[in-house]
Amino acid sequence: MKTDGQWHITLEAARLYERVVARHILGPWAPSLVDAARLAAGERVLDLACGTGVVARLAAQRTSPSGRVTGVDLNAGMISVARSLPAPEGAPVEWLEGSALAVPLPDAGVDIVLCQQGLQFFPDKALALREMRRVLDRGGRLALSVWSGSGIYNSTVGEALTRFAGEDTASRFLASRKVPAKEDLERLAVEAGFSDVKVRIDRMSVHLPRLDRFVLEHLAGTPVAGSIAALDAESRKNIGASVMRELQRFNDGDGVTYPEEIHLVTARI
Repeated sequence: MKTDGQWHITLEAARLYERVVARHILGPWAPSLVDAARLAAGERVLDLACGTGVVARLAAQRTSPSGRVTGVDLNAGMISVARSLPAPEGAPVEWLEGSALAVPLPDAGVDIVLCQQGLQFFPDKALALREMRRVLDRGGRLALSVWSGSGIYNSTVGEALTRFAGEDTASRFLASRKVPAKEDLERLAVEAGFSDVKVRIDRMSVHLPRLDRFVLEHLAGTPVAGSIAALDAESRKNIGASVMRELQRFNDGDGVTYPEEIHLVTARI
C-alpha cells in the first residue's frame, strides 16, 4: 500500500498497523473485496500491496485446499509482520517483498489479483495495472478497491493534524485518500488491457474504539509516526481529544460508528 516516499515505516509501526489499521480500518472491508473476485478452491491468487496480509489470509481460506496465495508488498516491515503471524487455514501463502511496478512473479502466473487500498500509492498507476494484467493467466480476474474520498474519520484526523502537527504531517497522513475518480479507474483498467471493467460503490458502517486513544495508536502505525512522536505530550493529547470531540455525534457508547464507502473495481482479461 505504499510508494518509496509515502509508505516506508518501521517494523514497530508495521506491528501497530496490523493491530490497529488492519484490524479496524481495512479488515472489515476484506470480505467484500474477496467476494467480488469470486475465489474458488485451487485458484492462484496475488494480493498486491498486501500490507500485513489481512486480504491474503482470507484468500487462503477461500482457495483451500489446493490453491496458492502470494502476498507482495514494497515495505519490508509489513512483510516481516505478515510472516510472523500464524499461518492461515487453507492454501499456503508466500510473502514477497517487491514493487507493484515490477511484480516479482512470472507472466500468467496467477488466476486472481487482489489489491486493497494500494493503487493510490503507486507512483505509476498505469504501469501497476499493466503489471497486474501481465501476471494474470488467460481468463484471470482483478478485484481492486480504493476509498471513494476523504471520509469522515480521516478528514477529521487531518484537520486535527493541521492544527496541532502542521500541514505537512496532515498531507502525508491524508495521502491514502488521494484516490483516482471513478472515471479514471475505469480508464486506467481499460488502457491496461482489462475487459468487462466495472466500478461500484460499496458502503459500510465502521466502528472504531474510544477515539482519544485509538487515533494516536493509528497514527503510530503510519508514515507520520515519527512526526507525531516528536510532538510534546500536550499536542498529542489534543489531537486525540479534538477528533473525539468532533465525531461525538457518531458516539455509540463504545467508541464511534460512522458511514464509509469505497470504489470497488472488478475486471477480467
